[in-house]
Amino acid sequence: MTTQDIIRDIKKELRANMNGIASQYMRENGANYHVNFGIELPRLRNIAAEFEPNHEVAQQLWHENVRESKILATILMPTERFYEELADIWVDQIDNAEIAQLASMNLFSRLPYVSTKAFEWIASDSETRQLCGYLMIARLLMQGAEFNDRSLDELKDQMASVPQNASLPLRKAIASIENRLND
Repeated sequence: MTTQDIIRDIKKELRANMNGIASQYMRENGANYHVNFGIELPRLRNIAAEFEPNHEVAQQLWHENVRESKILATILMPTERFYEELADIWVDQIDNAEIAQLASMNLFSRLPYVSTKAFEWIASDSETRQLCGYLMIARLLMQGAEFNDRSLDELKDQMASVPQNASLPLRKAIASIENRLND
């Protein structure tokens, strides 16, 4: 199958599973997407399971301003072909907390360079990069990762420098890390 055939099959699945009520609810609660089919995450995971990871397909899905396409891109992107430069490009294209959270969980936290990239991003001036970096660190801590004293000191310094008026998703990501560190 060609990339276009796979994309066409994915779009058929999305249309067949659209949920207008969920889409409307998300729109009313501030989820602004060009297109939003309102498909629940478990169903999106089932759709993704029907397809092999594919770099070209994931790239094409990512560039569509469709909620479900972006989410599927984070699931279908093979980590061995997702180089650091591409991670930087994708994170800069994220425009809402839902996609930041799902990209961090589905893709960014599985990368071989996750720790390096997470610490780079939390030191950024971009709140989206910070959010993804803190989400990746929270995920690493959930998986039992341990950081050396130097890394922990840097993490704590970065968390302390986040302004009080930061977005709620960013504050929640930091609170999650603080809770894990205090356990």
